[in-house]
Amino acid sequence: MSINRRDLLIGTAAVAAGASVSVPFFTPRYHEVRRPRRSRVAILRVENYSQKLGATLFAGLRLFSLDVRGKNVVLKPNLVDYIAGNAINTHPLLVAAAAECFRRLGAKQVVVAEGPGHQRDTQLVLSQSGYAQSLRDNQIRFIDLNRDELIRVDLRASYTRMKHLWLPKTVLQADFLVSMPKVKAHHWSGVTLGMKNMFGVVPGSRYGWPKNILHWNGIQQSILDICATVPVHFVIADAIMAMEGNGPLNGTPRPLWSVWFWPMTQSPPMRRVRG
Repeated sequence: MSINRRDLLIGTAAVAAGASVSVPFFTPRYHEVRRPRRSRVAILRVENYSQKLGATLFAGLRLFSLDVRGKNVVLKPNLVDYIAGNAINTHPLLVAAAAECFRRLGAKQVVVAEGPGHQRDTQLVLSQSGYAQSLRDNQIRFIDLNRDELIRVDLRASYTRMKHLWLPKTVLQADFLVSMPKVKAHHWSGVTLGMKNMFGVVPGSRYGWPKNILHWNGIQQSILDICATVPVHFVIADAIMAMEGNGPLNGTPRPLWSVWFWPMTQSPPMRRVRG
């Protein structure tokens, strides 16, 4: 294949134009580095959702040096809405198994917390998705982050140019915050994993459904600002039945038969917030 001078100039101009758009976005705008220098990732094969999940999860957690003894652990699943037959939400059996594992590891308290982004009636989502029954059976407390007490927090990054966010007290006071995403495609973000899942901590009661103000300020930028400000300590990703295509709601279920584990930050827990 031959390239003439005209093609070369056009290609060079395109690269330069692309760089001019991407460089400002990737310019560091955070106030401190929280990511670990190197993350360990574990992928364990799980073929279905069953009561045997607990043993697999516990084996996966034991691969990491996690010390949650006496700590308040908050599990943040991906619970957006309910559409029968779609792999939208983190499966309730996986969340219940994770709660039991952290109890076995000595956690003082384990709660599940989420602020559904599309359906305003959280109790309806809990009931339809099977969460309500699972949480009740396993005596796990659920906190609706869309209705939780809010605290104004200065952002530790400035990709959105916003100065602060009003965030739920439950999340800010967590000693150990676990992001539990459903692995799925996302038509704007590309994919939902440990970081995109944190969109759910921002309360719809203040920022709209589906978190409209964050969408207006840029989804990718908002994800960076949220994760810089609210340190996620660990990720347990539900890839047993993932989603491809037009996610996060209308994609096609795709079995990956696995659960993924990895730490997100090596920084110490956030200071407790009074009030």
